Amino acid sequence: MTAYSDILVDTPHNGVQRIRLNRPQAHNALRTALLGELATALAAAAEDKRVRAVVITGSEKVFAAGADVKEMAALDAVGLWKDQRPQHWQTIRSFSKPLIASVNGYCLGGGMELAMHADMIIAGEDARFGQPEINLGIIPGAGGTQRLVRSVGKALAMKLVLSGEFINAREALAAGLVAEVTQPELTLKRATALAETIASKSPIALRLAKEAILASYETPLSQGLELERKAFLFLATTQDRQEGIDAFLEKRPPQFTGQ
Repeated sequence: MTAYSDILVDTPHNGVQRIRLNRPQAHNALRTALLGELATALAAAAEDKRVRAVVITGSEKVFAAGADVKEMAALDAVGLWKDQRPQHWQTIRSFSKPLIASVNGYCLGGGMELAMHADMIIAGEDARFGQPEINLGIIPGAGGTQRLVRSVGKALAMKLVLSGEFINAREALAAGLVAEVTQPELTLKRATALAETIASKSPIALRLAKEAILASYETPLSQGLELERKAFLFLATTQDRQEGIDAFLEKRPPQFTGQ
């Protein structure tokens, strides 16, 4: 089993694996080592048949306060160019199974970019979201400008990135950034329950549904519809589809195997 220092990885339960960011002394700042561990854990989860969905969370007061500024300050342009962080972000971005972010407290900068890498965000009422990099004379560097505008639109993305101001959980929900808002003490419980519901579905259908939705950001409607149709037809060849239909007709819960 891989040993981690910056994250805590739970044993899969009911098809769900939980990963907790664990740098409390640094407000879960996303140093390179943490991102590397997270990428390694997700790569392992992608290959683990026990895992059908993953929940990423932080602490009660902070999901992640951003990048590790002390680490970043030690890198010049050449150092940033050679940095391993883009490869770690790519591994996180390419995770093929459902990924849920459970967010309490501050979710800022790189932390907000990490949350936006998830397929959905469940936020506590106390959550605060922001891209304050502009206050350091820089801009988001892990997809923040691109993902944010696709989630909340140009006007709000411009406001957050150019001003460095934060929004609360309810504002994030209204803008489409988060999927659901809960009482702070119930955030992780709700995210886990939702992940368990998702994990009970067909793994093949989940993967194809995720791929089709993500493709909608990068393809014209006609190509997206074609991709969706091909995925729909492919699923007709699977045992899971037959099991789903049989279970529906027999009025029993389906038992999907990923075949």
